[in-house]
Amino acid sequence: MNKIRLKKEPSLIAKLNSFPYQQEAFNAIKDLKYSAIFHEQGLGKTKIAIDLILYWLKNKDIDTVLVFTKKQLVQNWINEFKIHTDIKPSILTNNKRDNFFVFNGTSRVIVANFEIVLSEKERIFLFSKARNLAIIIDESTKLKNPESAIAKNFHSLSDSFKIKTIMTGTPIANRPYDIWSQIFFLDRGDSLGVNFSAFKSKTDLENELGKSSCKRKYFEDNVSLIFDKIKKFSIRETKNSHIITLPDKKYININAKFEQTQKKLYDKVKQNIAILIQKNDKVFLDNYNSILKKLLRLVQVASNPILIDEMYGCMSGKEQELIKIVDVIMEKNEKCIIWTSFIENVEYFFKKYSKYNPVKIHGGMKIYDRNKSVDKFKNDEYRILFATPQSSKEGLTLTMANHVIFYDRSFSLDDYLQAQDRIHRISQKKTCYVYNIILQDSIDIWIDLLLKAKQNAASLAQGDISKNEYQRISDYTFATIIKKILSLEH
Repeated sequence: MNKIRLKKEPSLIAKLNSFPYQQEAFNAIKDLKYSAIFHEQGLGKTKIAIDLILYWLKNKDIDTVLVFTKKQLVQNWINEFKIHTDIKPSILTNNKRDNFFVFNGTSRVIVANFEIVLSEKERIFLFSKARNLAIIIDESTKLKNPESAIAKNFHSLSDSFKIKTIMTGTPIANRPYDIWSQIFFLDRGDSLGVNFSAFKSKTDLENELGKSSCKRKYFEDNVSLIFDKIKKFSIRETKNSHIITLPDKKYININAKFEQTQKKLYDKVKQNIAILIQKNDKVFLDNYNSILKKLLRLVQVASNPILIDEMYGCMSGKEQELIKIVDVIMEKNEKCIIWTSFIENVEYFFKKYSKYNPVKIHGGMKIYDRNKSVDKFKNDEYRILFATPQSSKEGLTLTMANHVIFYDRSFSLDDYLQAQDRIHRISQKKTCYVYNIILQDSIDIWIDLLLKAKQNAASLAQGDISKNEYQRISDYTFATIIKKILSLEH
């Protein structure tokens, strides 16, 4: 199919130059039919992607490029195109009538959120019959579950695109097998196989690894091969690659102690969960949803008992430590982001710390209001941002702050890595501090070990470390310590 020519073509010249490492990445994949940009968060993947789009439109007979991203990031992409190009993208929305005009218009770039594929799959397919399409999938871990409706739709549309690129800083969002569905969209199984179940069985960070050296070896051998199988079309750089100079990032674990009433409530919840687990004799990790929901109650009590008991009127152990950290940061006249997994916590602290003129972001807010909070946080008078990782862990550059405090953490590696790197990215000038408030003798200990185990496995799968290095630092005690935390072993 010949490229469709417009009477007035937009300028396809980038307004800004790339960093050398971005140019190198661009050169490595610009002529590939499919590729993956796995540069660590904060290294400017969007600029690489935009340069690819300009090149494809100019040199590759591509009529239109579709960019799919998360809802909260659509406006970010529009802003980035305005900064870097003269292209004004169109946007696909939930309004089918408006989408009709987009599909029949002259836009060279169309931006949409992932959910649009559920309602517009047929028209996207028909669009591909009339146009030469390329696609960019931003935050491609959205496709990590091959059984999800969104992933299935993208897989079925895969052959409709002449050129395909996926991008994310955390391709292994939780477990090594998360990468399979993303790569399957690109190459239809050529590198990692066509059978997800088979791939998962070889790369599952499961409890049994802590008990069997043979299973550990099998797991490590298979995970260490993943990046070798995809590196011919994948690019990956980390901040440790010394491709760019960023300030140091320092991790500080803050140990908190139970408040007395909090401890009584925690022990009560723990006893109920322990009885349930003993009864069912379950071996579990974070892929067993029924157990996870129970463990979440412990996370809530460890975080802030008011989440499950409105009558709780004391200051929790974690909050006592939070106040100390915040006071020091405020005395330095610096800014901080306080992350919590719970919307109720965001609202609770937002009101309680009103003297610092805070702002907030969480999933219960409209996208417009979240963006407004980000704009406010850029001003000197706003010192603290309270936020949930689920609503603001991606796409945001928040380098006006140089402290992030994890008041509590979920079981998600992706939440943890993406959230902390909102501040540690291009344009940051100060040393960055990441605080983890950990309640002693609580489920926080297990979460800390679990996230470290996931991060080590992800580093191995992504080619960030060698198998020898992984074996040196790997720790499988997460598989046994949860029983001790729940008093299932004595």
